Amino acid sequence: MLVYQYIVTLLNRKTAMPRLIVYLSLLVMCLPAFAASDGARLYAQNCASCHGEKGDGGIGIPLSLSSFQALVDNDFLKKTILHGRTGRVMPAFSYLSEAEVDAVVGHMRGWYKGKVPDYSTAAVQGNAEHGKVLFEKHCAACHGAMGEGGHGTGVTFSRPRNLAIMPPSLQSPGYLSSAKDAMIKATLVSGRIGTPMPSASKLGLKDRDVNDVVAYVRSFENKHLPQEAKPVETDEATIVMESPYDLKTTIENVKRAVSASNFAFIREQPLNTGLVAEGSEDPKQHIVYFCNFGLLNQALATDPRVGLFLPCRITVVEKNGKVSIMAINPKRLAHIYNNSELDEMCDRLTKMYIAAMEEAVL
Repeated sequence: MLVYQYIVTLLNRKTAMPRLIVYLSLLVMCLPAFAASDGARLYAQNCASCHGEKGDGGIGIPLSLSSFQALVDNDFLKKTILHGRTGRVMPAFSYLSEAEVDAVVGHMRGWYKGKVPDYSTAAVQGNAEHGKVLFEKHCAACHGAMGEGGHGTGVTFSRPRNLAIMPPSLQSPGYLSSAKDAMIKATLVSGRIGTPMPSASKLGLKDRDVNDVVAYVRSFENKHLPQEAKPVETDEATIVMESPYDLKTTIENVKRAVSASNFAFIREQPLNTGLVAEGSEDPKQHIVYFCNFGLLNQALATDPRVGLFLPCRITVVEKNGKVSIMAINPKRLAHIYNNSELDEMCDRLTKMYIAAMEEAVL
């Protein structure tokens, strides 16, 4: 605002025009720095937890990989951010403005000094039937029989040891709407150094073969999504039930009920323990921690972010003489995480929560 006011002042001085040109030039030179700063901040807020602080990957693919940056255009990056990947780990960041998306893309491009491609929108002409044969022979082992992608996430704990990253889904509407035919072809021709994906020449594929594979991948747009690629239907964010018992009895009922539901009881404590001075905890708000360690291990292997709400917990609260028990709804979290492999697991966990909570208030 101060810069703006100063420029207005200069505009009102006829003798100041040479200086105005200087200051406007300096302002224009500073704009990329402001955009880069915004991009770094937005990337840290929205992307770094999965793709790594410096884009070196994790749950998400490594974005700073030169062989990735050299083969994707800015349009692909922008649409990927906005549309995400339905049924996969990557959510849609539709709440970001166009300027914010541009800033994030600009920050990502800062990791790469090479030429950024600009692909034609023209369709690649090929024989999809022959492409299917080639896909099944060369691509399906990693990308799945129907292009559904690898299972698990990109971290070592949840992917096969022989894969540097989890192969992406090629049937995802987010991918197909973001990737031009020319980009898919360029990726097939070059492969992706730093990942298990070889070049077409190493596979013995000729240009016509590559066109056929591109045509087959594009044909996924005309197929119905498998159930696991569709967004999960969600309920309320929390599960809440009223208890006919007093606070102490309800807490004991919850502890017995979770044990009867194949969970191991961990501990019970006032809800705000550690958040207030010792001895001043709220005696009418308690939390019960419990865990099924087999399910915990399976969940973490599927998506490490579930560690944010595991181990399991049920909160018991007394307010105005009435006692309620409540828990976070795992099905809602599965929807937020956008990982279809979590859907069945979180649905099962929700049913276990409900069964234990109903047992506690019977």
